Amino acid sequence: MLTDTHCHLDFYQFDVDRLEIIESAKREYIFRILNPGISLESSLKAVNLASRYEVVYAAIGIHPNNALSWTEDTATQLEVLAQKDKVIAIGEIGLDYFHQTAPREKQIRILEEQLSLASKINLPVIIHTRNKNTEDNSAIIDTLDILDVWLGGMNPDKTRLKENPGVLHSFSSDYVFASKAAHSNFAIGVTGPITYKNNEPIRTVVQNIALRNILIETDAPFLTPHPYRGKRNEPAFVNFVADKIAEIRQMSYDQVSMVTTDNAKRIFDW
Repeated sequence: MLTDTHCHLDFYQFDVDRLEIIESAKREYIFRILNPGISLESSLKAVNLASRYEVVYAAIGIHPNNALSWTEDTATQLEVLAQKDKVIAIGEIGLDYFHQTAPREKQIRILEEQLSLASKINLPVIIHTRNKNTEDNSAIIDTLDILDVWLGGMNPDKTRLKENPGVLHSFSSDYVFASKAAHSNFAIGVTGPITYKNNEPIRTVVQNIALRNILIETDAPFLTPHPYRGKRNEPAFVNFVADKIAEIRQMSYDQVSMVTTDNAKRIFDW
């Protein structure tokens, strides 16, 4: 059994064949799909999809590239939405210094507000972090600093959340930053680029990080793994990610499937 812990089924790319895509995933033994929101509208769509399809669960949040949509009422609206059935995380939230559609200061403030909401309602977080370029690690540095402050300021009764605070989605930095995240109990989300020829940094991460800190994702419809790179990604393709992890770690596919599925269950409590 497999899980796809990050897939945007609510996006328009699935409007024509969404049910078929979900059925295809089930045929590949994917029994959980987590759909994070990136805006209020997207979060509501994710919640509605979760209510319609047994295998789909929802996360809600404002993506950093949508930071300019944040108003004084947004946090309250998210908190209300979080009470819906099958909402199991806050996300996709974080920092994006590549696109920079909002000033860094605003991205940081909105991330901090959503982290506060996550601790208030005791839900793990799905973190998006993208650096300006390969030579600049400022986004991941800022993200880890903010997460450290968040974890350090939690009430003592938040033991479970401290032990399972969430995931750094589609991790793209190096092992040094991955190990820092893992030290704070964050999972590392592994997506299709692990199958690309010229992606040694993430393969080094996967080879050396503890397997209990790995989650597998598609980020569909994006980041399609080899051999389907260039086509639309879908949850069924998460098996290519699992297979590559098994190859790198010299483990069986079944072992990787079992452990990463257990990791997802531990973090998201589904």
